[in-house]
Amino acid sequence: MAGGCPASRRQPLSLAEVEPGSENERLGVARDSMLCNPLILKAELGKPLRNCYTLPGFDFSYGLYIHRTDGGVPEAIGHWNTVKPRTALVQKMPRDFITMNRGALKAGYTTAHEFNLYYKAKDIRCRDDEYSRFKRCLPKVPADLTYGITARPCTPFFDLLQHKYKELWMEQQRALTAAQQVEKKKKNKVHETRTTFLRKHPLPAKEESFWHLPHLEKVGPHLSTFPDRDARKKAFSASH
Repeated sequence: MAGGCPASRRQPLSLAEVEPGSENERLGVARDSMLCNPLILKAELGKPLRNCYTLPGFDFSYGLYIHRTDGGVPEAIGHWNTVKPRTALVQKMPRDFITMNRGALKAGYTTAHEFNLYYKAKDIRCRDDEYSRFKRCLPKVPADLTYGITARPCTPFFDLLQHKYKELWMEQQRALTAAQQVEKKKKNKVHETRTTFLRKHPLPAKEESFWHLPHLEKVGPHLSTFPDRDARKKAFSASH
């Protein structure tokens, strides 16, 4: 370690470099794989750690090697790898039977066999513009269609400052809560029976009348202690 910088790790240790009495000395059978295992290899006193991974030889080329095409620097200087242009695939257009039928009739052919011979002799194909997608099925575009991207509406700053969207959202939430409560009451509504109805609306109590003997129902008084009717009325008016 020079200048305070940690030294880089050294190459893997070999059995020939192991000195007797050192930390990595092995008694008995010793293999090179023991010195390539970081769990077995011990650090040497006063020396930087060793790398337990072996590196390829000096003739090893790092990177990707492409067989038959990688010729090194001479190949890169002396040749240019150009991409060949792709030939456009010519679409085989369908037959133009209207034109061929017209020509066959002008030539005087009438039978199916003659028509087939005329098709083989004069193979007329549809043109590109006639068989184009827009000619076969025109796109249905509305008359008031505006092409391009519509302009974004301006931001309503006054609504943002007045918390208008918050109030609208709060009103929607209140209306939603009220609707949920009404729906919950409808679901939890208990049907009334006669017992519950009589508890809420009891029947009027009947006046109890005691039983009397029939010959004692309409019996007038047999004794009158008042001298006259005026005295009787005066006594009743004083008591009631």
